[in-house]
Amino acid sequence: MSKNKSEGGFISHLTELRQRLIYSFICLAALFVISYFFSDYIYGFLVEPYSKAVEGDNVDRRLIFTALQETFLTYLKVSFFAAFFVTCPFILIQIWKFIAPGLYEHEKSAIVPYLIITPILFLLGGMLVYYLVMPLAIKFFLSFESTGAITNLPIQLEAKVNEYLSLVMKLIFAFGLSFQLPVVLSLLARIGVVDSQYLKERRKYFVVIIFAAAAILTPPDPITQIGLAIPLLILYELSILSVKIIEKKVEEKNAQY
Repeated sequence: MSKNKSEGGFISHLTELRQRLIYSFICLAALFVISYFFSDYIYGFLVEPYSKAVEGDNVDRRLIFTALQETFLTYLKVSFFAAFFVTCPFILIQIWKFIAPGLYEHEKSAIVPYLIITPILFLLGGMLVYYLVMPLAIKFFLSFESTGAITNLPIQLEAKVNEYLSLVMKLIFAFGLSFQLPVVLSLLARIGVVDSQYLKERRKYFVVIIFAAAAILTPPDPITQIGLAIPLLILYELSILSVKIIEKKVEEKNAQY
């Protein structure tokens, strides 16, 4: 009897999980279709850092494509990017609704702040790329242009639309995911994997890891690498403070029993 009951519970959990995944997929698909109709505006938004960086340089700038299908595929990619970006909070809600019934009240109160702070940190990472890192990186790359005064052959950027938008979207996702560092370390502290003393003693190793990750996730230029590494170092220090707060709360809770 108990075996049949446990099997029925497992099947019901699988059914609910499938239902949550279907809801997420339907939301993603619907937003993808909507985003495609507004892809021109999304494209204009993503290309804004480039247009602002080259504004007033007296050069006839343009973005080019070299394959017939390139622009169409780029619009599809942009639409999916926007749809996924907007759908992420909904997916988190579906995950929460799936796991919440099996949690105690104190566990729910511990997880809810992470569900709130995760999209906020992701958005902050994307904003850092869009408003600061990309404009600086574009100006850095454009500084290598040449008028051809010495060689009689000018060097001028004619960026491909697919490559430019792929770079912007890659950086937004890279920064957004990297900004989840405090969430990851705080969760590890809650389950006892790390503590504040551990993070302090191994700070120098994490500095090396952060710069190595920045070099892998960003283009091979100092602007974007430093632009990612410095915020991650700040977030690491903030993570140590958050872990200390978690440890203090755990000690206070243990003292009550």
